[in-house]
Amino acid sequence: MGRNQTHHRLTRMMRMIMLQLEAAVLGGLSPDWKQSGFSTADGGPLLQLVCEGDFEAVLFSSAVQGLLGGAPEEDDSIEAYLERQVLSYLSNATEDQRSDRETALLALAVGCLNLFAQSNWTGPPVELHVSDFLPEALLQKFSQPAALNMAVLSSLQLDGESVYSLVSNPLLLLLTRVIFVNCGAKLETLQLLPWWTLRYVSLHQQILEERSPQLFNLVLSCIEKVYKCEELFTNNTHRNLAIQFHLECSYTCLSYYEYRRAKEHLQTARDLSGIDVNMTGALGKRTHFQENFLAQLILDVKRKDSSPVPNSESPSLTPTPKELLPKDHQLSDDTVLNQINLAEPSEHELPDLSAEEQNLILATCIDFQKNNPVHKLNDEELLAFTTCLLSQPKFWAVEVTSLCLRTKLERGSSRRVERAMMQTQTLVDFFIEKNCPVTERLKMFYTCRAPPLWDLQRQLASLLTDLGLTSSALLIYERLELWEDAVVCLERMGQHGKAEEILRRELEKKETPSLYCLLGDVLKDPQYYDRAWELSKHRSARAQRSKALHHLRHKEFQQCVECFERSLQINTMQLGVWFSLGCAYFALEGYEGAAKAFQRCVGLEPDNSEAWNNLSTAYIKLRMKEKAFRTLQEALKCNYERWQIWENFIAVCIDLGEFSEAIRAYHRLMDLKDKFKDVEVLEILVRSVVDNLTDHRGEQASNLKAKLQELFGRVSARCSTDAQIWKQYARLYGDGNSNNVEDNEKALQFLSKAHRCETQAAGWEKDMGNFRSVVKGARDMANVSISCSRSKRNPQEALQLLSSARLSLKSLVTKAKQLYTDVATGELHDDIRGDVTELEQLVTELQDLSAQLRSQ
Repeated sequence: MGRNQTHHRLTRMMRMIMLQLEAAVLGGLSPDWKQSGFSTADGGPLLQLVCEGDFEAVLFSSAVQGLLGGAPEEDDSIEAYLERQVLSYLSNATEDQRSDRETALLALAVGCLNLFAQSNWTGPPVELHVSDFLPEALLQKFSQPAALNMAVLSSLQLDGESVYSLVSNPLLLLLTRVIFVNCGAKLETLQLLPWWTLRYVSLHQQILEERSPQLFNLVLSCIEKVYKCEELFTNNTHRNLAIQFHLECSYTCLSYYEYRRAKEHLQTARDLSGIDVNMTGALGKRTHFQENFLAQLILDVKRKDSSPVPNSESPSLTPTPKELLPKDHQLSDDTVLNQINLAEPSEHELPDLSAEEQNLILATCIDFQKNNPVHKLNDEELLAFTTCLLSQPKFWAVEVTSLCLRTKLERGSSRRVERAMMQTQTLVDFFIEKNCPVTERLKMFYTCRAPPLWDLQRQLASLLTDLGLTSSALLIYERLELWEDAVVCLERMGQHGKAEEILRRELEKKETPSLYCLLGDVLKDPQYYDRAWELSKHRSARAQRSKALHHLRHKEFQQCVECFERSLQINTMQLGVWFSLGCAYFALEGYEGAAKAFQRCVGLEPDNSEAWNNLSTAYIKLRMKEKAFRTLQEALKCNYERWQIWENFIAVCIDLGEFSEAIRAYHRLMDLKDKFKDVEVLEILVRSVVDNLTDHRGEQASNLKAKLQELFGRVSARCSTDAQIWKQYARLYGDGNSNNVEDNEKALQFLSKAHRCETQAAGWEKDMGNFRSVVKGARDMANVSISCSRSKRNPQEALQLLSSARLSLKSLVTKAKQLYTDVATGELHDDIRGDVTELEQLVTELQDLSAQLRSQ
């Protein structure tokens, strides 16, 4: 028993030491090698090389050369060969060697991943020859290096999405994938391996054309596994590492449209960090000539414990010296200052931010950008974030990401576009700069999303296009083999023939599905999509997507739906495709299919108001009004400014009996459209209140009377010449039959206005039906005048009411006799005779009442 306990205690101690070691490597810190007990065998020295940033030495170490140097079997793919070598390296280990060999594999995978990041993201460039570390027998079937490269790239293709063709050293990513994904289950002593797998996913996703559902499922299982390592989240010494983990998860969730999950991770990181990040206003000057200080938008960062220095219990990275970081170009404009000149700078001084705190601010900024529409006000808020981060240049990854974001925000400003251009060029050139070592560039690299080199170069080309330098941009796109951008560039220049020529030239060198798809786009010929589909062995989501769009343009909706469905079977995470599929189903009147498609759409992008609106339309067609109402509420949360959504919303509210929401919607439509008017909606609202109908929630509609009266006040002020609106307004006040004297007087006022509007309309008297309707309105008005005159204390006021009504009626009697008397008989037309008789009786009654009042 005693021996067993000792064994358990030793195992637990080993696990603790191993965890400390893994945590240090993950955080980019140097572990205490002497204490770890790993200094002698394979694992320790290799991990030490990783921590020192000598990743190539890991690849060329004798342990790794031995591991990768076995004899391949017949028909071995590179991936299968690597997987077999890794598994046999593990299975040949004795019990004592097991933990050490797993550590060696961790060092190899991390070294490869970091070297891959260095080759494509951080620089300086890496020159590697596959023949130096893979056996000749495996490589001899590839006649040329290009064929070998294509074989590796096709192993990295997932869910029918192609990999960027100019990725540097893709074999490094493949080896990382083999160790972390294919053989991950065998590496039992490594507790934080799933976290490294998440880091691998973030790089792999960035080289694919579209989001990969395979990688997304891997992300979800890895996050769950990391949570099982409780020590990471409960021990205060690992607090900074826990912040990093939640920030990395937040970015990964954002890239897979998981906005809610991303927000939860970000909030957890914020709670752990103990800092508050808020927008605030401060007096300052923005231009050279400004005389008065005005309110400016700035970022306010405070620690909850108000300490000027970050928490020291949990180790953090030391900043990179400023001279080793890329140059931040100043704004040399003759009007705008380089940065806001604050009136009280000491009041808004930033604390000295740690690596984790800077990354938290950056992640908050990116989350804000992803969750808000492109708008000038939002750009100002994003610039406040970048200004804050760039005021403390400390880490390559944070600096480059912030500069990139600032450049994107400044490209639309004529005063700042020049700086945007120079800054992008500086970032591109910095990739080959040798002064800043890779160990410095990789600090916090995985905790933010610095763009890969080709993205920076693409941004530079895009800026050139904005400035009208299209041919210079085209050269960059061709060099980067970004054929899609190159084709757009040529189409913009009107050189359609040149676009075809370039694509055919590239196809002669190497046939790929994406090149055939582009050729199909340029020539608008679907046969090339079929060629791409066959070439990809029915795995190209892009080929079916392009073919479907071709059918959509030609209004061939049935074929379009079939192609979209095929594309989505290969890759379900195509946001635009779900949207287009929904539209195609609409055209076929397949509302169930449309509802499903738009449901997937809003699942992937919850702030897509257009998709919510379309989903509600599908529900309306399916007579699912309850669901339509809820989906429109979601649509309005995403876009409060689109009157089309509000019009759909008001119609559904009226249908459902959501009367109070309908009143709110009517107000909003009046805010958005100057000439908005919907008499039908107003009639239904008035009827519901007057007849005291029960609304959708089971409440009495009469409770909304005051709200509806307020709405009518606003509507009648804007549409003062519409008789129907005045009549409905009068009806709302009881049409003169109320027990309340004031209500009756208001009703009379509105009926009089309605009568005036009717008789002022051109040609109203020429149509007999119209004339009779005006006569009826006048009779109602006269009857209300009589009842109102009876409640007047002042005979003079009562007389005035009666005289006004009498004049209106007399004028109608005269008009009727002029227009509708039969010339032959001198008699009124039969249809109108009764109406005129009633009018004359009323005129007599009004005269009698007036005489009585005068005699008092």
